[in-house]
Amino acid sequence: MSTAITATGEKLLSSADLRSLSVRSNLPGIVRAMSHYGAIIAFGVLIWLVSSSYGWLWAIPLMVVQGYFVAFLFMVVHETAHKTAFRSRALNLAFGHLSSFAIGLPYEYYCLFHWDHHRYTQDPARDPELLVGPIPATDTQLAIAYSGIRQVAFRLGLMLRHGLTGSATAPWIPEAKRHIVVKEARLYLLGYAVLLLASLALHTAILLWVWIVPLVVGQFFLRPYLYAEHTGCDRTRSAFQNTRTTYTGMFTKWFAWNMPYHVEHHAYPSIPFHALPKLNGIVDEQIVYRGRGYLAVTRETWAWFRRQRGISISGS
Repeated sequence: MSTAITATGEKLLSSADLRSLSVRSNLPGIVRAMSHYGAIIAFGVLIWLVSSSYGWLWAIPLMVVQGYFVAFLFMVVHETAHKTAFRSRALNLAFGHLSSFAIGLPYEYYCLFHWDHHRYTQDPARDPELLVGPIPATDTQLAIAYSGIRQVAFRLGLMLRHGLTGSATAPWIPEAKRHIVVKEARLYLLGYAVLLLASLALHTAILLWVWIVPLVVGQFFLRPYLYAEHTGCDRTRSAFQNTRTTYTGMFTKWFAWNMPYHVEHHAYPSIPFHALPKLNGIVDEQIVYRGRGYLAVTRETWAWFRRQRGISISGS
């Protein structure tokens, strides 16, 4: 079944509508990217000024806010992976690699990973998002999973393994692309090494406080958001059943690049982020899983994980 077919078998968009909504543009992406990176720069400056005047402890609240913006650079990586953030391929690649470097998730590797996620969404045997980690066995493990720390450690370890061993094997990495994944990992690691050495030479920890610590803290925002996309949804081919759209405020939609409209994105992945609100107006009534804010959805996904754990134990 096509992912754009609804639960009742309807195909909601005509070919003409799809072409119209799929028109790509540089301007919306540039505005969104500049505001996103502008927020990071602004809060980075504030962290530096406050910490310089009063000490790092006084800058902690600013680091938490900075964490949200830095961690949500993942959304830039995601949209540029689809090549829909901008009309220009060069801009997609430039902002894709810059954002990937910032969050420690190599861009070309993620593109391959994410392509298979779209091809096999909610397929427990082939969806990479379901293959990279088991269901948490205890509430402690579940809390760690929601912190995002496990996922960050996994992808950094993966990058180290690719870069240091020269080997990149996974079902979603074609043999012809393995050398690209390895080269990319090595270039990223080299970049991190250069920044580390420069920080040591200059006797400064500024990157730690405006980038690294916020990136880790920001996972507490990002991971529950990402769990909301598919957790607890049906394991079918239709995006209207296997994905959740979460209705939330303008702030979240802006810095998540409209990806709370996630059913819409999975049903029609060629449609750019800036057209998803319009698409939502067309397909809204066909969406099965409708989240009402991320706090409510996080409660739902947490409860789902706990139920699955019970099912796993009773079935073992």
